[in-house]
Amino acid sequence: MNKRILLEDLGHKDYKETWDYQEELFQSILDLKIKNRREGSQLETPNHFLFVEHPHVYTLGKSGDMDNLLVDENVLTEKGAKFYKINRGGDITYHGPGQIVGYPILDLDNFFTDIHKYLRFLEEMVILTLADYGLNAERSEGETGVWLDVGTPFARKICAMGVRASRWVTMHGFALNVNADLGYFDLMIPCGIKGKAVTSLNVELGKKVVDMAEVKQRLLKHFEVLFEAHLISAKTQV
Repeated sequence: MNKRILLEDLGHKDYKETWDYQEELFQSILDLKIKNRREGSQLETPNHFLFVEHPHVYTLGKSGDMDNLLVDENVLTEKGAKFYKINRGGDITYHGPGQIVGYPILDLDNFFTDIHKYLRFLEEMVILTLADYGLNAERSEGETGVWLDVGTPFARKICAMGVRASRWVTMHGFALNVNADLGYFDLMIPCGIKGKAVTSLNVELGKKVVDMAEVKQRLLKHFEVLFEAHLISAKTQV
């Protein structure tokens, strides 16, 4: 089992361009798995982890409800935002500047073949990272993602998740609000869950800006431990 994961930080990148790149990596792993099965070979399948920060964009999962987007596309254009229907699970989600988006494209045959466990590990990675900042984040029963003050009138979501998997290969992932402009969440019903607020790490910490690079490093530290993986930066790969 190959537990090495190639890490790429794409910086600021258009959603559709990143989605196409994800699909390319995802399909290459699938093709290799199919080849192994057909030919009885055991070629090693690669794993990838992409970090990215998108321009303003709204994405609707394949089971999502368009009614959860509260404005028409003309308003989105005025706000400088794009909209895409995509092939992950979940409902509507916003991505934008100040948000850390992570796309693990893994062959879970290299780790464990359990999508429920995979999602819980992604949540745990975020929960442990937020604990590093003194926040008591947790799961909300029946609602994928990471929340604060669950079970109270002040419950608010800080990290959304949605994945796609085929033959145990994953794509899409998580979006953690770090320095996000929360006004953009007012244009939708986040994840289709009514009556729940959204927050950002800088708001919770009472800071104007939180160091994004530091948050990424903390996320990766917990990811490596949880998945018993070894992350290799694309810049240093040989």
